Amino acid sequence: MPSATTAVVTGGAGFIGSHVVDRLVEDGYRVTVIDDLSSGTRENLPSGIDLVVADVTSDAAADAIRNAAPELVVHTAAQISVSVSAREPLMDARINVLGTVNVLEAARASGTKKFVFFSSGGMVYGQPKDLPVSESQPTGPENPYGTSKLAGEEYLAMYRRAFGFESTVLRLANVYGPRQDPHGEAGVVAIFALAMLAGKPITIFGDGNDERDYVYVSDVVDAVIAAAAPGGPHRCNIGSGAGTNVNELCTRLSKLTGYALEPQYGPPRPGDIHAISLDATLARTELGWTPKVDLETGLTRTVEFFRKQAAG
Repeated sequence: MPSATTAVVTGGAGFIGSHVVDRLVEDGYRVTVIDDLSSGTRENLPSGIDLVVADVTSDAAADAIRNAAPELVVHTAAQISVSVSAREPLMDARINVLGTVNVLEAARASGTKKFVFFSSGGMVYGQPKDLPVSESQPTGPENPYGTSKLAGEEYLAMYRRAFGFESTVLRLANVYGPRQDPHGEAGVVAIFALAMLAGKPITIFGDGNDERDYVYVSDVVDAVIAAAAPGGPHRCNIGSGAGTNVNELCTRLSKLTGYALEPQYGPPRPGDIHAISLDATLARTELGWTPKVDLETGLTRTVEFFRKQAAG
């Protein structure tokens, strides 16, 4: 286990963050969660967790980090919708750039030994010419969300150069699994699964041939734990290396849910890219990480979670 005993998880009441919190608690960390509860919920957290309800751009969030004096910070809090970022780029930048700098500076001031940052492997590269894409390929985001995530990466790189502040950036593929928010615009697996279980119509944006790399949430948590250790690469991809298009995803989920309706098709969303998959060779060689949960298993677990939730 990494040497850290005290950790702060921003966005820790949300989808991925709460799974990270669960694992850290299991591993013996004392965890403080900072979350404004705009999408996360208290119910996602284990009992006894110190929850500070605050926006990551606020003084209250910075004070909470300084008070906790964590050895590890896992920064998962973010504005994650591509379409929202296209409509409201200033809001996206406030949360994803200024919020990251606020958390980062508080962590540095409090003596944090390791900072793990969630970036977007699906967006910072733009539309790569060759797939799967590795970290050596140039970045070129095509929407404000990808740009704001890349800005966060660059702040961390600068802090490493200027202050020797140690961090690892995890460029995540499309993460899915239990607790994913099915009511927003991001998280197609959760959105489709819940709608299909309720027998409601679903909408595919574009022709359904856009491909994404899907990685199950427990595999992402494994990557966080590996990255929490001292050393490691500054940034690495976390994904399966394979693309799955939306039509195929819809077919798989229809079989798992018993859904009989045909999907509706709408116009493509601004800022979406056509295809992405991530080469995670660096994560394997430097972090010892490989995904353990294949897509069929992960989709089955996710559908069962939402089935139980829908049943009350």
